[in-house]
Amino acid sequence: MAEKKDPYEAKDTGHEWDGIRELKNDPPGWWMTGGYISIIFLIVYFVLYPSIPLVHGYTKGLLGWTQVDEYKSSLAEIMSVRAPFEEKIAKKSAKEILADPQLSQFALASAKAVFGDKCAPCHGSGGQGGPGFPTLADDEWVYGGTIEGITESITGGRQGMMPAYKATLSEQEVNDLVAFISGLNTGKAHDPGKAVFLGQTAGQADCVTCHGEDAKGNPDVGGVNLTDKIWRFEGTQEGIKRTILHGVNQEDDKETRKALMPTFGGKLSEGQIKQLAVKVFMFGGGKKG
Repeated sequence: MAEKKDPYEAKDTGHEWDGIRELKNDPPGWWMTGGYISIIFLIVYFVLYPSIPLVHGYTKGLLGWTQVDEYKSSLAEIMSVRAPFEEKIAKKSAKEILADPQLSQFALASAKAVFGDKCAPCHGSGGQGGPGFPTLADDEWVYGGTIEGITESITGGRQGMMPAYKATLSEQEVNDLVAFISGLNTGKAHDPGKAVFLGQTAGQADCVTCHGEDAKGNPDVGGVNLTDKIWRFEGTQEGIKRTILHGVNQEDDKETRKALMPTFGGKLSEGQIKQLAVKVFMFGGGKKG
């Protein structure tokens, strides 16, 4: 008598390897249901939304939705919120914007993208600066930290300038000058170097014109303060020596320091420039005029 087969036993495909048989097991019901739902969802999506590329376009879908339209709609909504603030900013100076708490907070937030695109590559995302690029978050300024001065810097750009003294100062004068400058922020006096600084030696260095007799700088000409511990370039003795020998932005000297800020007037709108100035001022180092 033949043996009865189990009706629940899976069908055998006839393939066997190393004692392992390949069976025909149907997928679980829940899995099949999910698959059918996915197919239905896909069909509905294809009908409602743009989806199938054609030779000269694509299927538009019954809803006529596009990402571009959604972007334009969202942008229009944002611009409608911004419009009243932008109108007020257009009529006010950067100083007046700074004095208005609501407008200054708007400028601070609004200028974030422009600052990140135009300023952060050199000055850092938080205005912390870097080698060769001034810090914007402290209260030491090369060209002055008033809101008017900051606006002027952004609008017209800045180009530093310092003569190279390699051909006019003797080696001893250079070494004395380096010792004097490096000792200014540590309290170490060096009278021979001070004489060089004041132009009282044979080399007739012209340091006081830009840095002042007290070496505290002159923002009118971009002369930096040499008495603090903030250095635009290297503050080591070797770094100071290089700056003295090769100057800043000297065309015929490959070792010269580079100090150039681009002009943003004409590249950015007046509103953007005013908002940037407010943002830079509000990093914490801005000075009241």
